[in-house]
Amino acid sequence: MFNSKTSVAALSVASNTTLTLLKLIIGISIGSVSVIAEAIHSGIDLLAATIAFFAVRTSAKPPDAKYQYGRGKIENISGTVEAVLIFIAALLIVYESANKLINGFELPQVDLGLVAMAVSVVVNIVVSRQLFKVGKRTESPALEADGHHLSTDVMTSAGVFAGLVIVRVTGWAILDPLVAIGVAGLIMRVAWAITRRSSGDLLDRSLPDEEQKKVTEILAQHSNLLADFHEIKTRKAAGHRYVDVHLVVKADSSVAEAHRLCDHLEQDLSDALGSCTMSLHVEPCGLECNECSVKCDRKPANTLQTREQPPGL
Repeated sequence: MFNSKTSVAALSVASNTTLTLLKLIIGISIGSVSVIAEAIHSGIDLLAATIAFFAVRTSAKPPDAKYQYGRGKIENISGTVEAVLIFIAALLIVYESANKLINGFELPQVDLGLVAMAVSVVVNIVVSRQLFKVGKRTESPALEADGHHLSTDVMTSAGVFAGLVIVRVTGWAILDPLVAIGVAGLIMRVAWAITRRSSGDLLDRSLPDEEQKKVTEILAQHSNLLADFHEIKTRKAAGHRYVDVHLVVKADSSVAEAHRLCDHLEQDLSDALGSCTMSLHVEPCGLECNECSVKCDRKPANTLQTREQPPGL
């Protein structure tokens, strides 16, 4: 039922809305800062899920006169925005926890808090798995980022649940804000990972090494038609790949022959990489041979030319 990008994004919005209200009401009623922290976390997840929902709907629109390369990068933008929101949530949790530690507090009955955390763990496990499943299949940065949010929520909810159990058994109320601070640390770690993953494609980072290797291998397999290839550039946006290549063909090749070669290469690369757009520049071989043969010994070595990547991306 929830197998499309928009349907699973809508599922995430609905589940986060329910869990945010549940945690907030119970957290306030029992005075637990760790449960309130989880409510803030889920509230940020709700905002992130809403952003992801609109991002995948927008990125699915076909290219038009105004956006001729499509709107795929909006998913990367949404992933970066979501990471910023997670950082903010973590800081709010730390602030509230520190306030409790400094001013002191008493923790009343925690049974309702245990129920809220248990429900949160179960629901977020189910929804995050579906987000990862659809996000991986469609290569959606927005859905994958949302899945990571909920996976973090599973860990933090489980941590708060354990903390509340200890508080209930021992009566050590100070554990409540301490657990909340631990939750904030986990949230910040995930936010940093999402930032790195989402920002890379915004900066037109090259495809992974294994995918670039596939490109060169496929081009090398056509040595009977190509004298050389160079100036390979690659990038990715919302699961769609872009490959630019300069092809060197026999000097006496006709336009029709070069066109057939390009069509063939585009098909082979799409089969190997998935959704892919090729930009091929064809140029004649400059070697002066007695017999023009693309398999001659004087053929230059095929090389993959990529731009140096900034450190940390």
